[in-house]
Amino acid sequence: MAKKKVPEINGSSMADIAFIALIFFLMVTTMDKEEGISRLLPPIPAEDQKVEDQKVNRRNIIQVKINSNDRLLAGSQPMDVSQLKDKIKEFMTNPYDDPNLPEKEVQDIPGLGPVPVSKGVISLQNDRGTTYQAYITVQNELIKAVNELRDEFSMRTYGKKYNKLDETRQEIVRKAVPQRISEAEPKDVKKK
Repeated sequence: MAKKKVPEINGSSMADIAFIALIFFLMVTTMDKEEGISRLLPPIPAEDQKVEDQKVNRRNIIQVKINSNDRLLAGSQPMDVSQLKDKIKEFMTNPYDDPNLPEKEVQDIPGLGPVPVSKGVISLQNDRGTTYQAYITVQNELIKAVNELRDEFSMRTYGKKYNKLDETRQEIVRKAVPQRISEAEPKDVKKK
């Protein structure tokens, strides 16, 4: 019995087809740019600046702590995360000039003029056992509070929400309503 010969497939053009497919996918695929959580770092102090110049008045800082049970403490009050945004907005604006809330400093902002700007700083600290979900939820509430304050200022000043402004006016609003969130290194916060 004679063996049948199996016909061969001409594979010489397969490499070309694979190369063309690779080039096609490289051209049409987009890579997402990863972004972190934006934070304003304090400026590097001048060499001749004295240490006492760097101290921050206690009334200008609100400590937000998350313990290992994901319980939240803002200032000295335990609270639910749903209350955090309003607490931060009140802290940052100090609407009744409460001596326990942050000071305001009148700054001459180019393109706007003299504006009272809060010296408030939000200090966020979490326990090493804090869940990632709780940490992100608190971060989102802090950012939401700042964004709402910027929207309110923008509406009063320009009649538009912050994200509808041009870049120049957005910069003015950022100077008038700064985002000062300081993150302390995680440590073992006592369970409450």
